[in-house]
Amino acid sequence: MPPAVVPPVGARIRQARLERGTSLRALAREIGVSASLVSQIETGKSQPSVSTLYAITTALGISVESLFDARESAQTMIRRSLREGAGEGVGSVPPTASRVAASSATSATASPATAAPVTAPPAVPLALAAFAAGPGRRIGPLVAAGGRERLELDSGVVWERLGRVPGAETDFLLVTYRPGGSSSGSGALMRHPGTEYGYLTSGELILTLAFAEYTLRPGDSVCFESTTPHRYRNDGEVPAVGVWFVSGDVQ
Repeated sequence: MPPAVVPPVGARIRQARLERGTSLRALAREIGVSASLVSQIETGKSQPSVSTLYAITTALGISVESLFDARESAQTMIRRSLREGAGEGVGSVPPTASRVAASSATSATASPATAAPVTAPPAVPLALAAFAAGPGRRIGPLVAAGGRERLELDSGVVWERLGRVPGAETDFLLVTYRPGGSSSGSGALMRHPGTEYGYLTSGELILTLAFAEYTLRPGDSVCFESTTPHRYRNDGEVPAVGVWFVSGDVQ
């Protein structure tokens, strides 16, 4: 069975930005990238690098873990992202969080006779419909190798979620850096909240940590405060694969 497909990350980033009441330009300015790049990420035309993803989630005050959990069905998010993407200019100001909350409250008070059923559209695969359970959903206790949820990021990096316990602010991931892959396409070091633990199972991975550089080989492990500037890259000819655990990544 292939890994479970995760609904578009960009749609969830856009949803979080709108709920926070932050304009596209303001978010881009805060994380130091172009508004065009943020727009391309939100509309699914481009995937963020690891460093950009952490910068976005830090700026929006959300966890990376939350990007795996949709509060809407995949089809609803895709439709909303495409519809609003066509109508919002780069400099426009999105609806505020209060307007989104008011809309939700109106839906919640609808009479049972007229309220839409809380189910995913039939066309949504079961693996995607499961995401509608929200951030309280448990992943596990057993996660089969063929059923892991998977995120494809820019610069040759793949994240697969290994499990989740509701209420625990952690990222528990199988991480793959393809040959030439890097956590930052620009080569810049990244910083984000949390404490990072990693164990490499195969391949070689180079970790730049502040002013030091380390080469990780199979069986090597690392741990450090994620607020320390760092970057990973794979200069080898085979994928570098390891298990990563980042705790406390919410501001």
